[in-house]
Amino acid sequence: MEFDLASQPEIVQTAVGFALQGWEIAKSWLLSPAAWSQFGLLIVAYVLAILATRRLSPVLARLLDPGESDGMIAQARRFVAQFLPLVMPLMAYVLTGIGESVVRSIFDSGAVIAFGKRVFLFLAVRALVRDILTDPFLKLLGRYAILPVAALYTLNLLGVAAAQLEATVVPLGNLSFNLLWMLQFIVVAGVIFWLGKWSNSQSTDFIQKQAEMRPSLRQLVAKAVEFLIFGIAFLVLMNIMGINLSALAVLGGAIGVGLGFGLQKIASNFISGVILLVEGQATVGDYVELDGGEAGIIVKMTARAAILETYDGRWIVVPNEDFITTRVVNYSDSGSANRYEAPFSVSYDTDINTVPAIIEAAVAKHPEVLDAPYPPDCELRGFGDSGIDFAVEFWVNGIDDGPNKYTSDVLFLIWNALKDNGITIPYPHRTVELTGELRTRSE
Repeated sequence: MEFDLASQPEIVQTAVGFALQGWEIAKSWLLSPAAWSQFGLLIVAYVLAILATRRLSPVLARLLDPGESDGMIAQARRFVAQFLPLVMPLMAYVLTGIGESVVRSIFDSGAVIAFGKRVFLFLAVRALVRDILTDPFLKLLGRYAILPVAALYTLNLLGVAAAQLEATVVPLGNLSFNLLWMLQFIVVAGVIFWLGKWSNSQSTDFIQKQAEMRPSLRQLVAKAVEFLIFGIAFLVLMNIMGINLSALAVLGGAIGVGLGFGLQKIASNFISGVILLVEGQATVGDYVELDGGEAGIIVKMTARAAILETYDGRWIVVPNEDFITTRVVNYSDSGSANRYEAPFSVSYDTDINTVPAIIEAAVAKHPEVLDAPYPPDCELRGFGDSGIDFAVEFWVNGIDDGPNKYTSDVLFLIWNALKDNGITIPYPHRTVELTGELRTRSE
């Protein structure tokens, strides 16, 4: 029974053609003494690679183990140690390459051993993607880009697939591009910008460790380095993909017009953010209160806005422009201390001349209350309806909210000190006067 391929779709005809070619190659390998010798060399290379790996891997693991060290050399050794799973397939690849050169010199052919060498290379790539890559983006790239390319290379179909993709042109208005170029652009752009992100992370960590720099200056330098890294990444990508940068002049002009009209606020906030970082009036970690009533700790400063976190867990996005154009109270600027006061009252029966010394001594015992710029100061504030009003002023390095309860602690100290000295805290008394005659129920 004959099968008419002419009536079948082109993809079926192509698949059958590849299958027939594969069958012919397999028959030639099975019937060729040179092929059998190459099979034998592949097995020998694989066994030698396994034996050598069993010997080398423990030695390399001990040499590359930095222990608990955390220097640059230790980090480099940990990085290299991640690639130990590649030792076996790469060693088999090298041994197979040596065997291929021997076979070609004897039989003037080495298709079988060349295929085996490509298989070992595929196993190395598979181990890299499966066991070594941990970053989500790199793992995704390896699974859907590197592994398929390695599989096509192993089957010697990479050139055919590339030619087919290059022949498929996608029109896009006045522009057109082939699928091969698009895939290359996606992969190269992903890798370059991942490297940019990694470099930015490393540089930011290094900058943040420079304790001698002001926090605002560290933020400014980190942002400048970030813009520089990603700007270089963009230029490198354009150069690699052969895109003429002069073609982006129109786009740059459009962006300039947009900044002039529709993006005024964004540009204003960006410039305000740079001013804040340069002057250091507000930076990450400061507790600020804006003119509109928003208050919280600055947990992040971006190019457009600052993120305030309130003590009840909410995040408030405040445009950078508000820090420049409105009144801002910074309770944490330059690490300065803050003054608070705790009001209280005593009864009119108290000898008020003894109260300041008692209260000041009690408040001074609090571990967070400072002696400078001023020690605790108890002041007479007035004579109320029910008692004599006092208030004690004290200085602390911190904000009296959230994790710190300075005023609450001081009030406890005041209460205990007054009780220990027999001083009573008054409570309101009211006198009720009844006018007119009282009538009994019987009346």
